[in-house]
Amino acid sequence: MEMLVQVVLLAAGFVLLVKGADWFVEGASEIAAKLRIPPLIIGLTIVAMGTSAPEAAVSISAALKGSADITIGNIAGSNILNILVILGLSAVITPLAVERGTTRREMPFLAGISFLLLWQGWDGTISLFDGIALITLFIAYLVYLLVKAKRQPEENTETVKERALWQTLLLTVIGLAAIVLGSNIAVDAACAIARILGMSERFIGLTIVALGTSLPELFTSVTAARKGSADIAIGNIVGSNIFNILFVVGLSALVIPVPFAPAFRFDSAVAAAAAVLLLLCCVGTGKLKRWHGAVMLAGYAAYFLMIL
Repeated sequence: MEMLVQVVLLAAGFVLLVKGADWFVEGASEIAAKLRIPPLIIGLTIVAMGTSAPEAAVSISAALKGSADITIGNIAGSNILNILVILGLSAVITPLAVERGTTRREMPFLAGISFLLLWQGWDGTISLFDGIALITLFIAYLVYLLVKAKRQPEENTETVKERALWQTLLLTVIGLAAIVLGSNIAVDAACAIARILGMSERFIGLTIVALGTSLPELFTSVTAARKGSADIAIGNIVGSNIFNILFVVGLSALVIPVPFAPAFRFDSAVAAAAAVLLLLCCVGTGKLKRWHGAVMLAGYAAYFLMIL
């Protein structure tokens, strides 16, 4: 009976996380639009942070609760899932064209910071100094995005919904509250499930929690792939993984030093290898083909069997 209750609570936590992120992004985007901030900049900052909000909330909540294995497991697991499962599934549905700039800059950067995270955690802790380094890189990345946005002409302008400012502010606050509440419920339920089943928090963090916090990326990328919007599918995943490492892990380490168990060296190495695999698949061809997607899905299946 207790198991059923915890599963229901976990699902409820994930629903709050996903809906909370939606409300927060919608509200924050409307506020920014009312303040006449360009839509492209809104997309590159607020929306990108919004898709990483579940990972950030769960990781910081887990760190504060002393569940370090869920903190690192959530990020490593989410980044592996994002590439091998979500992009793999999207590519199997339809081949994805990749912008040349993404292959030349964002993908190598993602691979580089993935290895950086592995190196930082090798001594067993993501320290305050490590967190400062990650947040500094995050700020530099944001500056790069803003410069890039200014160089690109805006193709369309979002219309601001006819909603009073107080309603927009309320929606944003409710979204943020739902994210925080959902993360607390999800972490507590995941820990309880791990205890009942005799599973490690590492396994729960790498699989169930990682999948739950990656739901926004999953729905966005698969829908974009089906509609033929390849740039959204690839950009969403690459950007989310960069935010997960720099913003989520960096912010968590600023709040409290995050223990990095030796077992996570393997998981972080797999996450870095997945980033390299994505880069190798896209270099030269400029496209993520169906067989690339099949290889990625097979790779995740092999990884999952190894951590069982």
